[in-house]
Amino acid sequence: TGLKRVYFALLNSFKGFVWLINNEAAFKQEFIISAVLILFSFYLSIDALIQLLLISVLVFVLVIEILNTAVEVTIDRIGLEHNPLSGLAKDLGSLAVLLSLFVALATWSVVLWNI
Repeated sequence: TGLKRVYFALLNSFKGFVWLINNEAAFKQEFIISAVLILFSFYLSIDALIQLLLISVLVFVLVIEILNTAVEVTIDRIGLEHNPLSGLAKDLGSLAVLLSLFVALATWSVVLWNI
């Protein structure tokens, strides 16, 4: 049924989150920093849409980190031997995370500068 499917999807998502917290230092750090900044955003005197933007860019970083980790574990599942394409896939995932961090930093900087 639909509710059963939703239940198992939520359960799988929770298992993935717990795995990330326990196994991926970068995700754990980004999650903690995001949680602190999200709480901080509620103390700022800003419009709701600006606050939504600040929260959204932090969630964007977490989503990109999750996708990067998915790429990395998939590559490792295929094989641990050195392969230039495997390395490139991991490097590109890392670049995506870096760009998302730049976007988040730029967004937060502009908003805080203009308060």
